[in-house]
Amino acid sequence: MLYISGARLLPDEQVRIALTQMDGIGPQKAIQLCYRLGISGNIKMNELTKYQIDQIEQMISQDHVVHWELKRGERADIERLISISCYRGIRHQDGLPLRGQ
Repeated sequence: MLYISGARLLPDEQVRIALTQMDGIGPQKAIQLCYRLGISGNIKMNELTKYQIDQIEQMISQDHVVHWELKRGERADIERLISISCYRGIRHQDGLPLRGQ
């Protein structure tokens, strides 16, 4: 198993597909990332060198909000809604649906 920024990536998937397994990186960002690093998106994750993996990690940490940072931001937004006691905050607090389901 290969871990990048706390996300587990499967070694037998293509790079551009494996990167989309990370929260915050979609197909388009994965293709852009491969292009900027000069890595073919069609090679498998287990064919990458240690240097290329380090480059991917460094680029992701610099330019993208991913995984735990994204989750922390979402949680902070929910906490703010709860603290100001708005309708959505109260529904979150009680564990009820928010959007009229």
